[in-house]
Amino acid sequence: MSKLYALFGGTFDPIHYGHLRPVEALAQQVGLKKVTLLPNNVPPHRPQPEASAQQRVAMLRCAIADRPLFEIDTRELEHDTPSWTVATLEALRAERGAEQPLAFIVGQDSLLTLAKWHRWQDLLSLCHLLVCKRPGYATQMDTPEMQRWLDEHLADDVQQLHHSSAGRIWLADTPLLNISATEIRQRRHAGASCADLLPDAVIDYIDSVGLYRG
Repeated sequence: MSKLYALFGGTFDPIHYGHLRPVEALAQQVGLKKVTLLPNNVPPHRPQPEASAQQRVAMLRCAIADRPLFEIDTRELEHDTPSWTVATLEALRAERGAEQPLAFIVGQDSLLTLAKWHRWQDLLSLCHLLVCKRPGYATQMDTPEMQRWLDEHLADDVQQLHHSSAGRIWLADTPLLNISATEIRQRRHAGASCADLLPDAVIDYIDSVGLYRG
């Protein structure tokens, strides 16, 4: 069976340790050799990014320069339409074939609001969901119907992710890091330090182009 191929999407405005470290822990737990970062162009459910697409990709490159686990896929930045995850997954499924084990990494917060996603019911026909913990979020879904859906699809063995192409949900035991891009932008606007919240190379880039000032 092909290797499990995992994607991690986000606005990454900017990328920070709250993105990187839980995914690194997840990769070790699940046995991922690569994780593809998928920057969103027009995120449907949130305010538009403060940094441009080119700046966000540049920050990703800075962040992963010494992290061989990660690579970048910029396909969602090539469209002016909203970045629907299901459409990207359909394209990847067409490219990689029906047998390729494919996974999409989300946070616990995203899992809890999954029913608001565009065509969310189709996600598990296309991929597995790998869920990283988030501090302050519930562990139960907000309706009995969604909880039943979660329980029906939970994986209890990592090998289920590697030996089937889609359809499972893995609740990962990842570190709880209370870091947000919103907090980082606010701290930058206020002239406060963001040391230890994101890689030094990203901070250097932010300083060099004057992002998140004033």
